[in-house]
Amino acid sequence: MADRDPALAGTARSPGVSWTALMAQDSRVAPDCLTQESYTYLGSEPLDAARYTSEEFAAAEREKMWPYVWQFAAREEDLPEPGDFVVYDIAGRSYLISRQDDGSVRAMHNVCLHRGRKLRTEDGAADSFVCPFHGFAWGKDGAYQGNPCEWDFPHLAKDKMALPEAEVGRWGGYIFIREEAGGPSLEEFLAPLPEHFKRWRHEECTTVIWVAKEVPANWKVTSEAFMEAWHTLVTHPQILAFTGDSNSAYWTWGDHVNVNHVPFGVLSPHLDPVGKSEQWIVDEFIKYNGRSADNYEASDDPYAVKVGEGQSARAALGAALRQSYTEQNGYDHEAATDAEMQDALVYNVFPNFAPWGGYMPNIVYRWRPGKTPDTCLMEVRILARVKKGEPIPRGVPMHYLTPDQKWTDAPEIGGLGAVFEQDMDNLPYVQQGLHASKTGKIQLADYQEIRIRQFHRTMDKYLSREPGA
Repeated sequence: MADRDPALAGTARSPGVSWTALMAQDSRVAPDCLTQESYTYLGSEPLDAARYTSEEFAAAEREKMWPYVWQFAAREEDLPEPGDFVVYDIAGRSYLISRQDDGSVRAMHNVCLHRGRKLRTEDGAADSFVCPFHGFAWGKDGAYQGNPCEWDFPHLAKDKMALPEAEVGRWGGYIFIREEAGGPSLEEFLAPLPEHFKRWRHEECTTVIWVAKEVPANWKVTSEAFMEAWHTLVTHPQILAFTGDSNSAYWTWGDHVNVNHVPFGVLSPHLDPVGKSEQWIVDEFIKYNGRSADNYEASDDPYAVKVGEGQSARAALGAALRQSYTEQNGYDHEAATDAEMQDALVYNVFPNFAPWGGYMPNIVYRWRPGKTPDTCLMEVRILARVKKGEPIPRGVPMHYLTPDQKWTDAPEIGGLGAVFEQDMDNLPYVQQGLHASKTGKIQLADYQEIRIRQFHRTMDKYLSREPGA
């Protein structure tokens, strides 16, 4: 086979209705964040498999990357009252995210400065953190309060014994920390995400579902499974009837932010359209959502729509969901696009934070490295908008699944559990295959896997830094 023309690298797109065309057909005027493509070809070179398997590489991440990036550590509704705190563990560090009396938030290293015990192992509420080992104590602001045998520590100056702090940044209901001060502000790091999410107002949401599970795969292997949609064809075939998998859009901005816009309410370009009407697409969507003949009430289901003459499935679903969400939360969705009502608008912020845009209940992913390069913790939150004018309630606690449990053992996530289990059928074997690879190389698509390539280019920028730079 002749080599491809290098001038065409990164220009190919899947046949069928493109994301841009869908936005032009939307029943509402789409905002710039859904129409202005931001794609730059980043090369076609392979990646080394060792990036996912090597303890040396993981150690470099811990030394040169994790301390210097803004990390999503908590949501505001996780610690609504003064004294509430969250324990955030990642990459060998542990932090106490603590609400102060004035409503501010501080982040302190969760380590006793006496003999090194963790001060807390679970979330809770406290005005002081007293070490369970010897009773050294600190206030919720990290100020040292003393210990039972102060007479034996004349060498410790009280004003030098405050718990070390991390930087704190807050945006959109999210609380971020950065261990080492300096570098871009949180707003600069997240750009253009805050501008895009002005429409979707995550600060008006609360956490209604939160499930976490240990995955036997590297945190990057696991997160990258959610950076592209074209694995749907083989891994999630049950959703092809209403998912434009390889017609998705993949855009990147700078070093830290990217997005995958996956259209729903359209037929996959991999399926034969003959005999598949717009109503058939809607009906398949309903089946996927778990409706059964025994207990299904169409009158309670906003997806149970009849597609009008000349109307698209997307437009019919958009109209029904627009009305349903307005009734649920009291906000006017008249100007919201069909895309914002139903599509997977999956953003990713380097290194491990992925919030969905749009007006439906929003999924938020977070991935944390495990004790070895071969494991990680995957978390799935779902945010729902609080009814207009009502206070934001405390979020639900995390439902932790043990390694031998399945995502389907968390019934609160509904049909997502089966989808995640299909991903789990791949990820452990990806990790094993990376260890066993003869070539030691990973080959990426030019367009559909551009988010993965941007991620690794950014990672390399951090790993090439001199320590402390």
